[in-house]
Amino acid sequence: MFAIIIKELKLIRKDKRSFLFLLLMPALFIVMFSSFYGGSGSGAVTLHAVDQDQSAASRELIGRMDRAMEVKLDDPSSLEEQLGKIRKGQYSALLVIPAGFESGLKQGKASSLQLYEDPSAQAALAPVQAILDSISNQYRDQKLAAAFAAMGAAGTRADQIMASPIHIESIPTSSDHLGYVDQVVPGMTVMFVFFIIITMTRRFFEEKKTGLLSRIRSTGIKPLHYLIGMWIPFVLTVIAQCVVLFAFGRYVYGLKLGDIAALAVIVVALSVAGTGIGLGLSFLVPGESAAMVITQVISMGGAMAGGLWMPSYLLPKFLQTIGLFTPQFWAQHSLQNVFAHGAHTGDILGAAAILLIFGAAGLLVAFLRLPGFLRSAAS
Repeated sequence: MFAIIIKELKLIRKDKRSFLFLLLMPALFIVMFSSFYGGSGSGAVTLHAVDQDQSAASRELIGRMDRAMEVKLDDPSSLEEQLGKIRKGQYSALLVIPAGFESGLKQGKASSLQLYEDPSAQAALAPVQAILDSISNQYRDQKLAAAFAAMGAAGTRADQIMASPIHIESIPTSSDHLGYVDQVVPGMTVMFVFFIIITMTRRFFEEKKTGLLSRIRSTGIKPLHYLIGMWIPFVLTVIAQCVVLFAFGRYVYGLKLGDIAALAVIVVALSVAGTGIGLGLSFLVPGESAAMVITQVISMGGAMAGGLWMPSYLLPKFLQTIGLFTPQFWAQHSLQNVFAHGAHTGDILGAAAILLIFGAAGLLVAFLRLPGFLRSAAS
């Protein structure tokens, strides 16, 4: 059995097609889907601004805004060019700090800032407007505090007068909302795990064609030992695949891996599920072409229904129901719980058990079909 394991590991290492499907393709898909979903993934609110005043007060205002969002200063002499970019849809908003801003503040006059907006970009404008309103309130509070001080109501008394009668307490709670990295990296990894089925079926049919199975049948090797010897190398391959792709997500996109022990449990359970299903199909399909088609159905269909391409809660109800019967859903759900919600080993044991059941079902089918497969190789 150990000789079979070593042989298979060497063959897998030399198989360039397996490298393409198991590592290179998922890495490329992660890059493409990441670009589609989130670009750089910083999630920062961005505002373009033109400072026509060029004063200490305008620089202080820009500094306040820059602490809450990313402010990109444009050349004051190119205002018309910047407004043209709004009309073309290149900017969602442009804030203009007019000349005389500082002198107006010193005289106690209201200073009017111009916020040019793209009406079609309300979703992007909402956080910008909220931040600007908050900064405006800060300036108002400063003005009121100065007025109270002038009337002799300074310090604690002024704070009491200016305090809002309503206090909003922020209470962090868990959320189903996920960042694009938490969706794409595990999603593409889980999807391409099931492409191991192609490699597995090809290996068994190669052994059948070359007559190696006939020779094995004539030796004293027990069918179960042969089955385990062929299966374990693929389990190790999938584990290595997951390690490489999660490391890629960690160092390229800043994916937070969370509890490593919980992650390891899911990876092992996922590897058992994928290779177990692959082992069962290897002894059911009539040939390599059929295996390719069935693998595409399992991988792509499971990816769609299991929420690998987009979060499950965005899918139609009937797809969400179908997804519950796929190993992809349980793998993705548990991985996202670890990455995004800080789940630990005890939190993902149920999902891991379901993945192991899928793998065990495939192994049972393989064990029952193996004697017939060996007899067909000898004929």
